[in-house]
Amino acid sequence: MDRFPKATNVEFRSPVDLSKAATAVLDGDGRITGWGSSAQCLLGYPAEDVLGRPAAELLATAPGQLPFALCKANMPRSAVLDLRHRDGRTLPAAVTFCPLSRQGNAAAVVVAAELEALRSWEAQLAMLQGLMSESPLGLTIFDTDMCVVWGNASTDQELMGVAQYTGRPASDLFPEGEIISWHHPPTEDQLMRHVLTTGEPVIGMHYRGRAPMDPEREHVWSCSYYRMLDARGEPLGLFEESVDITDRYRAQERLSLLVRAGEHIGASLDVRRTAAELADVAVPQLADEVLVDLPEAVIEGRHPPTGSAPERSLLRMYGRSPEEFRTSPVSYPPSSPQAMSLATGRSIVEGSPRGAPDEAGSASHSSLFVPLRAREAVLGLATFRRSRNPDPFGPEEQTLAEELAERAAVGIDNARRYTRQHATALVLQRSLLPQHMPQQSAVDVAYRYLPADSRVGVGGDWFDVIPLSGARVGLIVGDVVGHGVHAAATMGQLRATVRTLAQLDLDPAELLIRLDDLVGQGAEPEVDGGLSGEALWVTCLYAIYDPVSGRCVWASAGHPPPMVADAGGSVALPALTPGPPLGLGSGMPYENVELDLPTGSVVALFTDGVVEGRGQDIDTGINRLAQVLTWQRFPLEELCDRALSVLPPGPQVDDAALLLVRTRRLDAGQVTDSELPADPAMVSRARTLTERQLDAWGLSDLAFTAELVVSELVTNAIRYAAGPVVLRLIRDRCLLCEVSDSAHTAPHLRRARQDEEGGRGLFLVAQLARRWGTRYTASGKTIWAELAIPEEAAVAGAGAARPSGYIPG
Repeated sequence: MDRFPKATNVEFRSPVDLSKAATAVLDGDGRITGWGSSAQCLLGYPAEDVLGRPAAELLATAPGQLPFALCKANMPRSAVLDLRHRDGRTLPAAVTFCPLSRQGNAAAVVVAAELEALRSWEAQLAMLQGLMSESPLGLTIFDTDMCVVWGNASTDQELMGVAQYTGRPASDLFPEGEIISWHHPPTEDQLMRHVLTTGEPVIGMHYRGRAPMDPEREHVWSCSYYRMLDARGEPLGLFEESVDITDRYRAQERLSLLVRAGEHIGASLDVRRTAAELADVAVPQLADEVLVDLPEAVIEGRHPPTGSAPERSLLRMYGRSPEEFRTSPVSYPPSSPQAMSLATGRSIVEGSPRGAPDEAGSASHSSLFVPLRAREAVLGLATFRRSRNPDPFGPEEQTLAEELAERAAVGIDNARRYTRQHATALVLQRSLLPQHMPQQSAVDVAYRYLPADSRVGVGGDWFDVIPLSGARVGLIVGDVVGHGVHAAATMGQLRATVRTLAQLDLDPAELLIRLDDLVGQGAEPEVDGGLSGEALWVTCLYAIYDPVSGRCVWASAGHPPPMVADAGGSVALPALTPGPPLGLGSGMPYENVELDLPTGSVVALFTDGVVEGRGQDIDTGINRLAQVLTWQRFPLEELCDRALSVLPPGPQVDDAALLLVRTRRLDAGQVTDSELPADPAMVSRARTLTERQLDAWGLSDLAFTAELVVSELVTNAIRYAAGPVVLRLIRDRCLLCEVSDSAHTAPHLRRARQDEEGGRGLFLVAQLARRWGTRYTASGKTIWAELAIPEEAAVAGAGAARPSGYIPG
């Protein structure tokens, strides 16, 4: 059986070994009396050609007396001789003459080998001797019982004498050692038994332990195991090869630690979480414990305090999740290493007796204090401690800790700046959202606004309720795509713009067209005065509800349609084809959709954050909201709470705005319409009708003012329009006087000259009315004016609106 099947080019026997060397026997005269087959292989001469001939004839050069002297020697002698091969070439050879005691004719045995083969074998032998005596590789032989048999010089030095372990099991060499290669058997005994049983070598197993030569420092070795067989192929034991890779292993650990730090530290944009991420990365590879101390200003997103850093108070961070986050105050004496580190901006290593408690009362024997610096400012202090790991922090580990602290400082500073920006955006957003709902009689209102999780950023969702002429009300909900200060500022600009356009009494489709133009201008950087210098994408839904007719008109710019629940609890999504979002510049029109709403209908206007969430599609969200609206008889406030309670658990990924309105209708007795022919004589009749109606409503004190306003409005309509004129009086929270005609020309307020007989009608109206204006309809226009009435009469004549809602803090 081949003992070395994988070593066909390796020769372990010496070329001058009698089992393979060329041998011959010489007599006292130097003649060849014996010739071995190996000699024939070396020189090519068969025995019959050389027996009896002088050995000197086989030399390629004149030998002189050397062969005879070697034969006459009393002890073995060796020399390098040039032999002549049978084919005529010269063959350098190492020749050894071994003299024999004189018994018969034999005088000496000559052993010869090719010189080059001998030199090669000697080099291999020197290499083996070097491995045994000079190599840093540890070589150890174990018998079949896995007990120590032999170890080279490196093993002897590492074990402080291998002789004391001879005959002892391998587990006695490093009692506290452990295999740290995950793909190998867990114990050294199992691994060695596997190699001994199967013959499969184990290459590059990583082993960690403390050597007797250096018991204070943990080492890592790369070990390989091979089975040894005898000439019959039976196992002799195991051969272990080990090399100390501690420095390389720790360098790889440092590199992997930096890679982990790049992946995990600073990814959350949260100061507390970033502090926890530093500890998660550094423990346990670098330290047994990591503490992070920060000023309160940094935690709250403000600039770090300046001045004498060691004297300022810090807060120590605790916890790994928002539910666990807490802080405790900590301060350092001016002479402490922590204070010195903060003052100098340099890391400091402090050693203490093993088991000695530190300033926090925990036992540690080595501490490393590293300032957290970012953008030339000291943000806080990171403390790395070792209590279980007995090795003190070395220069390379100090450098590694500084790199980790630098990454953490940048992450903390980014989180601080983000926190400040988020707080600013949140304040801006809250200031731009409705602080209270206006009083009106068309609808009852409740609303909720749920900001997105702070890691996502403040969004651009908004809503509003806008009182319009004729006791109508405008309802708006929109969403600026994106997050941050820009989204919040854009939302505020759009809300203000919508309120301005709504006062022009534009229908929903026309308002969206004009709003789209403004947003499109803001998306062009070269256009000054637009809404923004950045490209925008905005969805919006605008609706107008008329409590006189009970009709609601709405139009959508890429926004989800409203959800309507009637008095019976049936919920439906009205057929509404949304137009394109604002700001895309598509040129597509927006369409109005009309719907008659019975008294007590509940309309839900919402942004996508209400119906979409983490792990929930929009259809599921709409179904859940519809289920809530089936309870439409409940108070709107309770419905709002129920709608938010069914949102998916976890962080809110987008802002959620919900506006619920319950429709009202004005009583027939609150509205009166009178159609008047286009005859100047009808002005007097209009005054009479107004006087009678106000008397019926108990508003006789307003009769003179109202008659004057109605007189001027009717006069203008008859003078400048054709066809009949309609006078409408509405008793709501104020007295509304409306005059409609078929003309589309707009009236103009102007100051008449002293010599002019006319031109003062609208001026008088503007002076007497609280508000006045014009709105256009499909059949013409309506000029309206609002007159204030005493509060008691207003409350008696129209139910008080019940707006309610809050924006969570």
